Amino acid sequence: MWDFLTAVGGTLLVFALPYFLLMLLGGVLAIRKAAGSLRAQESDVGGGRVPEGSYTTYFLIPCLNEALVIGQSIERLTAEVADGLIVVIDDGSEDGTADVARAAADRVGAGERLLVVERTLPMARLGKGEALNHAFSVVSADVRERGLDPRKVILCVLDADGQLSPGVANRALTAFEDERVGGVQLIVRIRNRDRWLTQMQDVEFWCISATAQFARTYTGTVSLGGNGQFTRLAALRDLEGEVWSQSLTEDLDLGLRLYAAGWTVTTPPFGFVDQQGVTKLRPLLRQRTRWYQGHMTSISRVPELVRSRHLSEGPLLEAILYLLVPWVIVLPWSIIQQLVIIAPLLEPDRWFAGAFDENWLVASITWVFWYVLSFLPNVLIGVTYARRTSKVSFLQALLLGHMMIPYNYVGYAAAWIALFRIITGRRGWSKTPRSTEAPVSTPAAGRLSGESDSPRPGGDGDAPRGDQTCPGRPRSPRPQPLPRGHRGHRTAPRHARPDA
Repeated sequence: MWDFLTAVGGTLLVFALPYFLLMLLGGVLAIRKAAGSLRAQESDVGGGRVPEGSYTTYFLIPCLNEALVIGQSIERLTAEVADGLIVVIDDGSEDGTADVARAAADRVGAGERLLVVERTLPMARLGKGEALNHAFSVVSADVRERGLDPRKVILCVLDADGQLSPGVANRALTAFEDERVGGVQLIVRIRNRDRWLTQMQDVEFWCISATAQFARTYTGTVSLGGNGQFTRLAALRDLEGEVWSQSLTEDLDLGLRLYAAGWTVTTPPFGFVDQQGVTKLRPLLRQRTRWYQGHMTSISRVPELVRSRHLSEGPLLEAILYLLVPWVIVLPWSIIQQLVIIAPLLEPDRWFAGAFDENWLVASITWVFWYVLSFLPNVLIGVTYARRTSKVSFLQALLLGHMMIPYNYVGYAAAWIALFRIITGRRGWSKTPRSTEAPVSTPAAGRLSGESDSPRPGGDGDAPRGDQTCPGRPRSPRPQPLPRGHRGHRTAPRHARPDA
């Protein structure tokens, strides 16, 4: 029995360990090549420069009951980015989200730049993808009416708690100077790193996910996320059907479709977008279950990727390997790891042969070999996190790397729950809760270099990934662009019942 399990575990390691090392070390090399050091991304407050007036940017912030965080996010965004229309999409909130957003814009004198799109039931709370498609039609109509070049129009999707680091919006725009780039995804940081659970999420995002994203810059297949996502309008228009799918991870799905259409997706080596970490275990498990379910169902995109005439072998292989991770690594290893823990306890003489040898050299080598074999990924995670994070000591980072072992059980549980939901056909989604934050001073306003005058209002609603249980998905009516010359707060027509 143990021989069979050892063989299975060894087979998994043959695939999983090289993949992990390739993504981690490849990402480290990519960061050092682009930025000079692993820590440069954390401290950069500059910003790339693009020709003045080159790009028009729409900032889309979907909201459902986000009154706790939307005000501060609006203040930070208007201070950091002096141009571009900010579209707050209130998807049927019951906590005054729209009013909080308007008040925040008024406090910083940015009411002219704010468009609040209010959706009402039954057309609200239908999912992020459906609502973003609605907003996309408004943006497209507005672009046509103004005669803008879709290659120079950029859509940025932010979470309600998302805040851009200084200068990073310019960094994202400079990437679009390469005409092959259809999307840019910012690296994510966790802002409230004041407890173990949120600190571990920062290790996950700022170290593990970030290095993997940078490794994917070699193939142009960086994965899109729902926060800090920049896309070129011309690239979105190349896609067949609706832009955003009804997947629980519509952002990942969009990135896959962009690859298949011949566009590359990249990430800048400087700056980031930060967000709140989930502070309680149960909401975190729900969030990760939703992410795993969306990731696992995106395996259905493989035939589309294989048929694409635009993808060479390298990008195609990377995209498929990434889609296989939950199926080939996470689910099997979640079982094998438990057996690996139990087996040495049942057969210590076999597993620790030599560990207690009278020859101290043999015993030392045995223990070192066991430690390296068991904890090499955790050591590398700790070392990399220490090199990327200024306020964490090397020993603290090394400990956090080892703490990924218990933290991984959140992912294991989420993957199995997601599998059960896929088998049973369940697709309901739950909103990730926010926490109240203390006000922080906003950075001095700086013009978003390379952006033209603010686009006129238009847009529609959405709920962030993981909001309110969704029993059905009726189609939303398509809104019309708002008239020119509107002053003060801009509010798109509400979505009410068809017979209202």
